[in-house]
Parts: sequence; C-alpha cells; structure tokens
Amino acid sequence: MDRLEAMRVFVHVVDAGSLSGAARALDMPLPTVSRRLSDLERRLKTQLITRSTRQLTLTDSGLEYVTTCRRILEEIEQAERQAAGEYAAPKGDLVITAPIVFGRMYLLPIVTEFLKAYPEINVRLVLGDRSLNLLEDHVDLAVRIGTLPDSSLIATRLGTTRRVVCGSPAYFAEKGTPQHPRELRDHACVTFEGLDAATQWLFSTGKTSLAVPIQSRLAVSTAEAAIDAAVAGVGVTRVIAYQVAARCRDGILKQVLEDFEPEAWPISMLYAGQGRLPLKARAFLDFTGPRLRSAVSIVP
Repeated sequence: MDRLEAMRVFVHVVDAGSLSGAARALDMPLPTVSRRLSDLERRLKTQLITRSTRQLTLTDSGLEYVTTCRRILEEIEQAERQAAGEYAAPKGDLVITAPIVFGRMYLLPIVTEFLKAYPEINVRLVLGDRSLNLLEDHVDLAVRIGTLPDSSLIATRLGTTRRVVCGSPAYFAEKGTPQHPRELRDHACVTFEGLDAATQWLFSTGKTSLAVPIQSRLAVSTAEAAIDAAVAGVGVTRVIAYQVAARCRDGILKQVLEDFEPEAWPISMLYAGQGRLPLKARAFLDFTGPRLRSAVSIVP
C-alpha cells in the first residue's frame, strides 16, 4: 500500500464529506477510493471514519490522524517545490483567480505584462464569480471583492469599490427617476444572483441600513447579462461600479440613488499564510500589487 497516496485519499474524503465526492475530486473510481480507505484503516488497525447512509463522521482516531496527514502532505509539497527551484528563482506554474469582469478588465492586462517580465513562470487565470478554496482548489493567489471572512489567509488591500444602481436614460424617461430607494417598488428590476437577493436590495441611510423590497422582472447569473438587460431598457439593475463605468461615461447608462449607496467593498488579494511563499508568488505580488492599486484607484 502506498501510504502517502492513502493519506491523500483520506484527506480528500474528509474534505469532500463523502467517498463519491473524493472520487470526483481525485478523478479516481469510487471502488478504488473505498479500497484505499479500507486498506489504510486495516494497516492502522483502527477505524478512521464511521460510515452511514447519509454522512461520514470522523472517529477520535480519525480526527487526530487527518491533522497529521495534512501536515505531512504539506511538508512534502513544500519539499517538492524547493527541490524544483521555486524558492531559488521565480519559475513554475501560478494559479490565479478573480471575479470575471474585474479579471478581464484589470487583471488580465497586468498578467500579460507579468508573463513578458518573467518568461519562466506560467499563469493559469481562473475567472469566475464563485469564490474558490485556495487550499482545496490549489490556487496560489485570489482577488476578492467584498468583506473577507476571518481565516488563515493573508490579505493585501488593493482599494475599494461601490455597488451602484443604474438604468438606461430611455427607461428613466418613461418610468421616472427614483429619488429614494423606496421608489424602486414601482420599478422593474434586473437582479444579478451573484450580488444581491432577488427580493430586496440593501441601502444605507446615514448609519443605518434600509432593506427595500424589489420586483425582479429578470434574474440573471452574470453581471454582463444584467448590464445588457439594463441597457436594453428592461429595468434598473445593481452591479459593481467598475462594471458599468464606461457605459455611464458614454451616457448609455445612468446611475441613480448615489446618496444611498451601501458601504464600499474592499478589493483584496489573498494567499495562503502557511509556510514559505514561493518566489513565483512573491514576484507576482510585487509586480501586480502596485499596478492593480493604480488601476483600482481610478475605479469610480
């Protein structure tokens, strides 16, 4: 039995919460996952997981062993990186994740410059509005927009941005321009599922929050679709300021209710705080940090 491979399978089973989830994550047949786990328990002569039809529960031995497995696997990964020269020179593969529109507008141009400056580093840029788990999804650095939960990740602040309500001038000419958030009850709204609820929007009135019920005439799953619908006159939408900055400058869209905008959201770059930071990641932070701060500083 390959003990390291068995440890890796065990950790994936714990993280996924099921054998089938671990099999998908590892791209491994389900019977193989089950066999590896059974072989590991047989070798240790103890039960690590209590299996039921609905869930897997770690035993006391399993709780202690999974912590040890994580530490051993992390140390091996560190040793492999060091042997590959990742701590001697900036080289290797980097996985970066960012929100779709922000990544395309602001991060991608900087990444192309970075690749020219560091020919021995390759970048995989994952753009998506769903936050990935840096450790589980093997991501080196992530750009996040919004309040960050407490975690072991290290965050570098890049700037802030706002949530804005906007619509087409033609729509406002026909339906009227809302002067207070409560007036949105009389307007058709285009909701973006990744930003706000489809039933109400939160605003700020001084130091208090105001929850306003809205009528979602159209719910979409991307900011681009919400913006396109607003341009087409379907209704008003709420997105992040930089996503509509150009259209507002060109008069295609008009921002409203600016005096009631919620508190600004931070824009941050995150990376895992465990162990020594590889030079490729340090090089990316040092190269992109000032450039992103400069780009973010002109975001409305």
